[in-house]
Amino acid sequence: MTHAHITTWVVALILFVVAIAFQAKGHEKTKMVHMLLRLFYILIIATGAWILHSMSSFPFLYIVKVIVGLWVIGMMEMILVRTAKGKNTNVLWLQFIVAFVIVLYLGFKLPFGFSFFS
Repeated sequence: MTHAHITTWVVALILFVVAIAFQAKGHEKTKMVHMLLRLFYILIIATGAWILHSMSSFPFLYIVKVIVGLWVIGMMEMILVRTAKGKNTNVLWLQFIVAFVIVLYLGFKLPFGFSFFS
């Protein structure tokens, strides 16, 4: 299930970049890509919940990873919505980068994921 979770994250990040690019160009397919990205938010949460469900206990850092992962999803959504409205998104981008680095570190560091940093 870890591979499915990582795959949904990678696809969501690609869709996020595509949605940002489409918004910048005023493309008519922006709304469709944004809705598809929202579907992937749900898939990310579902696969993450499945991974948590398969664990025998919930160590504190996994709960932190869940919260930070939801923070990343929230920032992605807020960046897209505020960009569409023409509002400033500098603080949101900073939060997105910080949260994304934290969630990647936790995902690779914790024992249930890949042993990239261990």
